[in-house]
Amino acid sequence: MPPRPVRHLLSSAAFCAVIAGFSVALASGFDLPTQRTDLSNADMKRVADVTRPTTDFSKAEQYEAMQAGSATSIDPVTENSFSHISAAMPFEEEQPFRLGNALFKKLWVSAPSSTQASDGLGPLFNARSCMSCHLNDGRGRPPEGRVSATSMFLRLARPAITPDEQHAIANAEIINFPDRIYGRQLQDLAVPGLPSEGKMAIRYAEEPVALGDGETVSLRRPIYEVIDLGYGPLDPATTISPRVAPAMIGLGLIEAVPEADILAHADPEDANADGIHGKPAIVRDHRTGKIALGRFGWKAQNASVRDQSADAFSNDIGISTPDRPDPYGDCTKAEAKCREMPSGVQEGLGKEEAPGPILDLVTFYSANLAVPARRKASFPETLQGKRIFYESGCISCHVPKFVTRKDGADKVRSFQLIWPYSDFLLHDMGEGLADGQQVGSANGREWRTPPLWGIGLTQTVSGHSFFLHDGRARNLTEAILWHGGEAQKARDAFASLPKDDRQALITFLESL
Repeated sequence: MPPRPVRHLLSSAAFCAVIAGFSVALASGFDLPTQRTDLSNADMKRVADVTRPTTDFSKAEQYEAMQAGSATSIDPVTENSFSHISAAMPFEEEQPFRLGNALFKKLWVSAPSSTQASDGLGPLFNARSCMSCHLNDGRGRPPEGRVSATSMFLRLARPAITPDEQHAIANAEIINFPDRIYGRQLQDLAVPGLPSEGKMAIRYAEEPVALGDGETVSLRRPIYEVIDLGYGPLDPATTISPRVAPAMIGLGLIEAVPEADILAHADPEDANADGIHGKPAIVRDHRTGKIALGRFGWKAQNASVRDQSADAFSNDIGISTPDRPDPYGDCTKAEAKCREMPSGVQEGLGKEEAPGPILDLVTFYSANLAVPARRKASFPETLQGKRIFYESGCISCHVPKFVTRKDGADKVRSFQLIWPYSDFLLHDMGEGLADGQQVGSANGREWRTPPLWGIGLTQTVSGHSFFLHDGRARNLTEAILWHGGEAQKARDAFASLPKDDRQALITFLESL
């Protein structure tokens, strides 16, 4: 099967028009920016020119190896490659980064404790620190026989049922409805004297897939269940969705991508009839309640690095912050004993277990982790794989380049050409990857396009090669072959390639 032509190869004038404003009923009733206001007309043309996908695969593009702009880390490749500070960070801001790093690694303990600044864990929780899930600031993994999932957990939710609930979802007032007993997330750990909620059990069924050249690849289909429930049965309407912890790199740069540029790639009604229906996730900012564009999390349920951090403190560790002030985290009213346990709130330290300065520092650290430089970007096999990646239609969702806001509050991340290879939109990925769980704008078949930068260092940093939202794919080939729905044509194009071309595409991914 011949490769598909590259999409989005717009003329300079056409691309300027798209990036300047995108008028579509994708956010009807919501006030989201559809035009960049931070650029002059000359800058608009400059951005359009530099972000247009290339058609020349004879050499690496200018600045391609520096995939996070001036913030790119050029440190030697080691297991700490995701833990470096942004290369553009001024010296005077290194201290808050180091303090944020220490808090990211901090092990919280149950209350009451003699270490009053560190207590408040749980009472129900999945991890004792941020680093427990994001080892070396990298990607999580399935338990694979381990006692605790640690870097993988189960989200719990039921769909909207009543008209009021449906309205609340449509108005972005809530992303979904928790299980009546177990809340939004299954906590497999608990403080002393309290039963945990239960355990995640996984079994796999191997499924052979024949490729175009006769080679056969085995995919493993996971089957999930919850066992050893501590507080009674789950609601029959509750869905369970497994999630591994994502890598932490480049988050601040993603937040700095203008809403208008992400919306420019949205086409929820498939107006151009190319089979790609990317739609934005409409959410609300945790602090202000204002409508915002979701761009973080597997279903783009959070709009900012701070929102993502506050959610993790509450759901994963059971620690309260100003943005999520309940000291009992995800404990529900049905878990009465949980809500009777001591909290870690200390009057002399603040109203929350992790007061504002702690959340600020962890957010700062998370927003300023550097993206590593590309490896072998100009090598012939890498360039061959890049051409195949583009021509197979992968860039329909994995959009190569963006330029961040020029007027951003943080100058370190302003007006940078970045290469995340994501459109940060929601896409139907087919029945094979469906979890059946609605999360705000995302239905049970939709997932946010994950950025690909750093994906080639997963084994080095995280010590494994498990991919996708639940780590079912044991390598990049399996990850591609799981793609369905809107990505089915690109997946089929890959599957039809001869082995050398498939390997070249993998080599390109490993260079990111």
